Amino acid sequence: MKLSTLSVASASARHPWRTIGAWLAVSALAVVTVAILLGGSLTTEGGPTNNPESERAEDARLKAFPPDPASAVTDIVVVRSEQRTVDAPQFESFVREIVADDEITALAAARTYLDDGESGLVSADRHATIIPVALASEAETAALVDWVERFEKGSFFVAVTGDETLEHDFNLLAQEDLEEGELRFGLPAALVILLLVFGAVVAGLLPLLMAIVSIVVALGLTALLAQQFELSVFVVNMLTVVGLALGIDYSLFVVSRYREERERGRSELDAIAAAGATASRAVLFSGSAFVVAMFGMLLVPSSIMRSLAAGAIVVGIASVAAALSLLPAVLGVLGDRVDALRIPIVGRRSLEHANPEGRFWGAIVRAVLRRPALTLVASVAVLVALAAPIFGMDAGRIGIGTLPDRFVSKQGFVMLDADFPNRTTDPVEIVVAEGALQPRAARTLNDLRSKLTDDPRFGPGQITRAETGDAAVLSIRVKGDPSAPAAIDAVRQLRDELVPQAFAGTDTEVLVGGTTSENIDYLASVIDPAPWVVAFVLALTLVLLTVIFRSAVVAATAVALNLLSVGAAYGLLVLVFQHGVGVGLFGFEQAATIEGWVPLFLFSVLFGLSMDYQVLLLSRIKERHEQTGDTNGAVSFGVASTARIITGAALIIVAVFAGFARGELIEFQQMGFGVAVALLLDATIIRSVVLPSAMALLGRWNWYLPRWLQWLPRLEVDAGADSRGIVAQEAPRD
Repeated sequence: MKLSTLSVASASARHPWRTIGAWLAVSALAVVTVAILLGGSLTTEGGPTNNPESERAEDARLKAFPPDPASAVTDIVVVRSEQRTVDAPQFESFVREIVADDEITALAAARTYLDDGESGLVSADRHATIIPVALASEAETAALVDWVERFEKGSFFVAVTGDETLEHDFNLLAQEDLEEGELRFGLPAALVILLLVFGAVVAGLLPLLMAIVSIVVALGLTALLAQQFELSVFVVNMLTVVGLALGIDYSLFVVSRYREERERGRSELDAIAAAGATASRAVLFSGSAFVVAMFGMLLVPSSIMRSLAAGAIVVGIASVAAALSLLPAVLGVLGDRVDALRIPIVGRRSLEHANPEGRFWGAIVRAVLRRPALTLVASVAVLVALAAPIFGMDAGRIGIGTLPDRFVSKQGFVMLDADFPNRTTDPVEIVVAEGALQPRAARTLNDLRSKLTDDPRFGPGQITRAETGDAAVLSIRVKGDPSAPAAIDAVRQLRDELVPQAFAGTDTEVLVGGTTSENIDYLASVIDPAPWVVAFVLALTLVLLTVIFRSAVVAATAVALNLLSVGAAYGLLVLVFQHGVGVGLFGFEQAATIEGWVPLFLFSVLFGLSMDYQVLLLSRIKERHEQTGDTNGAVSFGVASTARIITGAALIIVAVFAGFARGELIEFQQMGFGVAVALLLDATIIRSVVLPSAMALLGRWNWYLPRWLQWLPRLEVDAGADSRGIVAQEAPRD
């Protein structure tokens, strides 16, 4: 079986304007689709999709206690004055002024200590008060946050915290960091590296053009998907960064091979056809490996993870399609003008031909091949040592405590915790959904409240019984940040041990809800499926690579090397963020945990991206081996001939994700650092030491395929343009 990437590339190059016109039409349709459908289709909400205990508890609470807008509270405004107490005329006047603001409905409708007395609304030192508010929309939340940020009033200090303002600030910081990482740092860095790799402005801009087209088309597909499935707003950011990485990578592969074939003396059409038969085919299979890795994330019962997977998959497909058809068409129009506007020094044609990166990495590989056993053992030992801290990884939630102090929700949380230690907008809610009227259940609930009140991890509790039905809710505060490890451990014990033991033998249904319980279910949704996701990705990747290379050994080697680089990245992640090694040097924040979604996300993304380099490198090695039969020579040639491409591609992706690591949101710091360090390891130690030494030791066994697998179809990757004597069919161009 032979995939016709050659015929697609040749047809696109012979009829470039038809192909370009078709892509322009698709892109225009995608823009219209995005403008009409995407805006209101994405959600800022996200959570497990497997109906966990926290959701069932919330449903039972709302059923027993229908929401009352008059008493609902989502957030708390904290007002403090160091100079005046709450009974001072100036303090009272200031509070009245706040709630008289008609521009913010939640403030105008709020009740204060002046209306309801001081019970629970005034701090122990009488220098602070709280104003519970019910924020009904994102717009109202943004207005309140903006009002607090602009507030200046002499001796008074005002802040706000709670579910809505915290979500607003987290989303705002995430968007700021993503924009900083993608637009202000990643994109300019990618352009600079592309110009250095190609040495010409036109060739350097071409991969960015391919990436932009892929992103636009993928956004259109996402807008259509969003009509059928709930997708997170972060799908756009995932789609953009992956589209940038893949679009540039695949264009690098194809354009570099085209230039290489032109250097060999082929005509323009022949060079495009040769690139289509080799580099385009490698793109097809590396893109397939990436999509397979992303499909693993669809197994995670989390709407956000599935949204990220959907974005990566659609942009991966769009990037492959653009590289296989649009790029050859553009090359068919440009021809050798792709090298126009050469850059002094780095743009000399001799630099491309001499390939100094190839000489450098080739020299390293030849040294490795002289002592393959020693270098393999030493390099694997280094990677295993780097991976060792993984056994101390503590995956959890990054809570409000990690927000920068400039955000009002962080300021409000600190003030609320200091002045009102028993107040919270996120109580633990123990919901007795049925049987609350039973005398034994009622006594048990009272006893549990007393027990938890005496527990230093919790605060005073309040029991509310339904006016109709036999339901009741015990609301109790968990101390500190509800997302912190201490709070999660306390509520996990409450759910798994204390509540079941207390209500054992009673005919009741008891569920534990609240923010901390939601965090527990969220962590379970992104951590528990990890073994299945890893097994799924490894199995499908192994099968795919075995089919591509018709070698079980090459496939197993590639998978094992990817696992080494991912494992080392995990270990460094723990070493830096949990143990604080080098946080000052990198400008990171130390944390007690690794954000729950980061490990699984890193595995899928790293496995997909690093497979690009593996497929490209192994395909060149296989091509050379089929021509010469010399394994060591093929390895040296493969590393040297792909050095500039892999080095450039890796540096571009490292630059993009390093932009995220420069941000203030610690989970993005962890994500960016993890991706960047893994790809650096993959493009250096794995490429130049581990893979060459392993293949040298395996020798002819590299290409072993068991007899019982001989029936597998032949999907030739990089099928040797020279040996096949590829000649493009001469036909009139558009």
